[in-house]
Amino acid sequence: MKIVEWMKLSANQQQALLSRPALDAGSDLQSKAAYIVEQVKTGGDEALLNLTAKFDGAKLPRLAVSKEEFQAAHRSLSQQQKTALKSAIKSVETFHEPQSEKSLVVETSPGVTCERLIRPLESVGLYVPAGGAPLPSTVIMLAVPARIAGCPTRILCSPPRPDGLVDPAVLVAAELCDVKSVFKIGGAQAVAAMAYGTESVPKAVKIFGPGNAWVTAAKQIISQDPAGAAIDLPAGPSELMVIADDGAEPQFVAADLLSQAEHGPDSQVLLITTSRRIAELVAEQVKAQMLSLSRLEIIKQSLARSAIVVVKGLDEALDISNRYAPEHLILQVDMPRQCLRQVHNAGSVFLGPWAPESVGDYCSGTNHVLPTYGYARSHSGLGVPAFQKWLSVQELTVEGLKNIGPVADTLASMEGLDAHARAVSSRLEALNKNGAA
Repeated sequence: MKIVEWMKLSANQQQALLSRPALDAGSDLQSKAAYIVEQVKTGGDEALLNLTAKFDGAKLPRLAVSKEEFQAAHRSLSQQQKTALKSAIKSVETFHEPQSEKSLVVETSPGVTCERLIRPLESVGLYVPAGGAPLPSTVIMLAVPARIAGCPTRILCSPPRPDGLVDPAVLVAAELCDVKSVFKIGGAQAVAAMAYGTESVPKAVKIFGPGNAWVTAAKQIISQDPAGAAIDLPAGPSELMVIADDGAEPQFVAADLLSQAEHGPDSQVLLITTSRRIAELVAEQVKAQMLSLSRLEIIKQSLARSAIVVVKGLDEALDISNRYAPEHLILQVDMPRQCLRQVHNAGSVFLGPWAPESVGDYCSGTNHVLPTYGYARSHSGLGVPAFQKWLSVQELTVEGLKNIGPVADTLASMEGLDAHARAVSSRLEALNKNGAA
């Protein structure tokens, strides 16, 4: 990894250093994704089966995963693997259960009662990619909060292997999370299937889950169509920033950087350190550790887009972090909780030397579906509220209308909305005429 000194960079160079790798979302990809979406929208199951044969090399007799396939998936996993899945599910449940939004009732003035009622989304679509590797952890991160929120219809799509089967770990995780409807569909066509519904796939009102550029493009397309569906978060490549002082452990820092670099060639990792010594030691550790990793070629491409940055102090490091707004932020510094006070823009934060980012991906309990590409400035990571909506309710007594009716009448008149004003004044006149108390 290249080492640079922040103070020696011009403003333009600093900006360039913090720029993300460009997303492959050109007009050609967008138009091709739109074509796939339209095929599914008009062709239903037949289009899905043809697209699955074309893109996944799997000729399927049906799209839904059968009961027998779920049973075979359970048999193929070891007891240790199933125990690990159950443990991760328990941790995610424990953290997410208190997040559920609560209804509230407030009397804003005498006789005027306002309420907020919480309702689960009626149907949600969960997308679990399987391009580079199966992701049962993503099943957990999507399905657990959906179940806690009380969404009655929860469907999951994941690409089939060439043998026509969904990865067994994905299926076991889905069943353990009480998702019973799983479909062998991947890519843009899966997004379209869940957005519009087909003969086999129920329509979802909102779609969740990460994916490649095709999935991202399809999610953008269907979210802009009133007949489509809402989506969860703006998506981009995975990213990690580590802030380290002179007391950090270079071996740990390097391992954390490599853990995210292996996600994909467009992933980005950054080390911001107050110590030139740590910068050099981490660079050496990265070079040594990466040679033994199975995804070496992917890591090399990712590290070409990454850097180690030397700064003058922690305040400057934290300023850079807030400017970058990383998906994951690790604070390997003395008294990390004190530094946490200055963190405003980050998807998920890991404090101290014993909190590797990997535990957040799998089993600490927090959600690993997080805003990337700088969207942490304005978006939060996934949680139970994303699977819920709220309704506002107001109820007025006679006293209540007498108290606030004149206010509404006056404001409506100020805005030139006579009918609005009349809807209030006619009631007040009726009360005065009838002598209502």
